[in-house]
This record gives sequence, C-alpha cells and structure tokens, in this order.
Amino acid sequence: MVKLNKIYTRTGDDGSTGLVDGSRTGKQSARIEAIGKVDEANSAIGLAAANLETGPHTEALYRIQNDLFDLGADLATPCADGDFTPSEMVLRIVPVQATWLEQAIDAFNERLEPLTSFVLPGGSEAAARVHVARAAVRAAERAIVALADGEPVNPAALAYINRLSDYLFVFARVLNDNGASDVTWVPGANRPRDS
Repeated sequence: MVKLNKIYTRTGDDGSTGLVDGSRTGKQSARIEAIGKVDEANSAIGLAAANLETGPHTEALYRIQNDLFDLGADLATPCADGDFTPSEMVLRIVPVQATWLEQAIDAFNERLEPLTSFVLPGGSEAAARVHVARAAVRAAERAIVALADGEPVNPAALAYINRLSDYLFVFARVLNDNGASDVTWVPGANRPRDS
C-alpha cells in the first residue's frame, strides 16, 4: 500500500530524484525521461476516459492507467543484472498485461472493416482524444527504447508499451462508429495534378 503524507520533500531541489532502490539520478536522465513520458501518456489516457460515458470502455482505460503506473514503477527500479522477475518488493510489468491488450485488440478487430488507407487522427472528439493518447504512448515507447540503449529494460515493459499504441489505434476506430467515421489519408490529395 502506498501512503503519501507529504507531497513535497525538498530532496529534488538539487535536480535529482529518488528511485525505488534508494539510488538517486538526475531529473534529466534517460530513465526519468522515460518515466515522465509514461506519465504524460497516462494523463492523455485519463483525458480520453473523461470524455467517455462510464462503462466498459472507461473501465478498460482505467485498467490501462493502472498498468501504466506499474510500468512507471518498473522503470523506476533499475536492474543491472537483467533479472526482471517480479517479487513482493519489486513491481514489474509481466507478459499477461500485454496479452490482455492483444485479446482486446482482436475483439475490437472482429467488428472493424479492414483498412484500405492510413487513418488520420480524428473523426469524433472521443476518437481524436484517443489518437492524442496513442501519440503520447508512442513518445513514451521511444523514450523507453532510448533508455534500453544504455541500461537493461524489462522486455515485457517494451512489449506492453508497443502493444498499447496498437490498442489505442484500434480503439479510436471503434469510437469512430467502428471505422465508418474514420477520416482516411488520400496521398497527394492537395497537390496540383500536374506536379
């Protein structure tokens, strides 16, 4: 159980922040950049959820938000030896979390027409908000991959964040009348015909 009695500690006034293992790192580090991008994505998902009627879709987004807090905890726990086994004291993303996203994507896809072009990020306001969240998740993924270039990162975490952007893309199509209201890309549509 997490208990937060005091929000400010003053320990970060020097530009550093504490990690789960007790070590400190600079707030500009690749690890903190990745954690921050996950937080931004989580906030964008919260905004998307706030735009929907309470029901199965919002419950799914709340589940994902919880998973993103797990992901933040995972990233905040360095692992030099590459053993990303979760324990009572160490929270890690596990493969079943990405599997849940895959199953949800498959269920969504059963009711969607196949795409014949790329989809522009828009349509309904609800879908547009989910596309904004998808773009934020992609930014988080890039930050996590950048961290993985220099330090070990849980492979299940990488799989989860990659799958999440796929989930949000398909979910946005569901919110666009199961794809019927998607706005599709027309390559070169605004160029003069003789160019």
